[in-house]
Amino acid sequence: MDLPGGASEAHFESLRRRAKWRDRRRNAARGMAVALVLLITMGGLLFSQSYLKLHKVFKGGTGTAAALKANVNPDLLKGEGSGRVNILLMGRGGGNHDGPDLTDTMMLASIDPVNHTATLLSLPRDLWVNVPNQGVMKLNAVWETGEFKYLGKVAPGSTDPKAISAGFSLVDQTVSGILGVNVDYNALVDFQAFQQAVDTVDGVTVNVPSALVDPTMAWENNGNATLAQAGTQNFDGKQALLYVRSRETTSDFARAQRQRAVLLALKSKVETLGTLGNPFKISGLFSALGNNVQTDLSLSNADRLYNILKDVDGANISSIDLDGGSVAGATQYVSGGNINGQSIVLPKAGLFQYGDIQQFVRGQLKDPYIVKENATVVVLNGTTTSGLATNEANVLKSYGYNVIQAGDAPVTNWTTTTLVDLSHGKDKYTAHYLEQRLNVKALTSMPGTNMPTNGADFVIIIGSDEANLTTPQS
Repeated sequence: MDLPGGASEAHFESLRRRAKWRDRRRNAARGMAVALVLLITMGGLLFSQSYLKLHKVFKGGTGTAAALKANVNPDLLKGEGSGRVNILLMGRGGGNHDGPDLTDTMMLASIDPVNHTATLLSLPRDLWVNVPNQGVMKLNAVWETGEFKYLGKVAPGSTDPKAISAGFSLVDQTVSGILGVNVDYNALVDFQAFQQAVDTVDGVTVNVPSALVDPTMAWENNGNATLAQAGTQNFDGKQALLYVRSRETTSDFARAQRQRAVLLALKSKVETLGTLGNPFKISGLFSALGNNVQTDLSLSNADRLYNILKDVDGANISSIDLDGGSVAGATQYVSGGNINGQSIVLPKAGLFQYGDIQQFVRGQLKDPYIVKENATVVVLNGTTTSGLATNEANVLKSYGYNVIQAGDAPVTNWTTTTLVDLSHGKDKYTAHYLEQRLNVKALTSMPGTNMPTNGADFVIIIGSDEANLTTPQS
């Protein structure tokens, strides 16, 4: 019996024979996922709850993420990064495609509701992962495994809410363990949803910087290898799908740029007065989504998320990945490998070693309140153990803290790590996060007159309790 996510030689041959369909499913889903989450969140603004229940788009069930609330109480935030809203977007083939419930596309949409930015982080479908209580498999098989565990049988295309929720729960645990961030919500889309959505809004207008020629896709374009001419183009659903899928004649980075252009064009088209003012178009759009989208967003959370997303300008949406292909000169955190004859992806640091990945993700998905307050921090070593201040400062910097100095305290007999808040209550979120991190209550004045503060908003004095935690014991 094959491992979940694995394949026999016969299966590989079957996949090769169906390569065109496989690529179509995987690449199309990558291009459609974010556009769809932007579309489905419009429901709270446009429709009554009873209407949306009829179309079965919003399932709810996961509660409300703290970061979705307006004027968030710092006590609701559980740690650096919890000020963001993270949505895991997954694309499955559905229908009669091979592996209809394999989520061959996974992308984390991380939204900063405070500074009005968003980051799209792509995850490798072939990443070899150790799934909680389920063993090892490729990442694209995790959601299906959770669904199967609940149902006790293979049921491709199931719309059972509890089975879908079980899949969401298992994949969220797995992804959180890889990236080191929490997943707040999920959206699962089928192949047809993207094309239907574009056609429902009468197409999208995209500025094509240069002609896109891909002979490998000519068979899907009436024998024409030119998928798009340079200049302003009006795409219907099929044309948009071809444009975001093509990858054989251009780089992954160029393809990501095309996908982003189409996503933003779709978002813009849906938000136009002409579309919003036409109830027949909106009804058709949600009918299409209702049949092809599963999400654990509730109606009220979708409403709130829409009001956040509409303020995120396209120029403030960035795209990153783990293989170094998103930005020129970027670090590669994963590489190819092989297990039992299967082609897999694994961390460059080693199988199941996610430390470097998590540090990279922290740096890219900084907590919005830390960014906005930009409070200055000084770290002082109050012990005889060398290097503690520098080590702590480096960790804080990886989370986005503005550390302006790391050095030694005037005395080295500090037994208890101390946090001093000199911001006079101005930087309440930073204070909350640092108190949680250090497990202390902040003082409001310096405990000694000789302590250098360098005008900082916060001063951390590391005591021997911290040294005992960070120094290996013999």
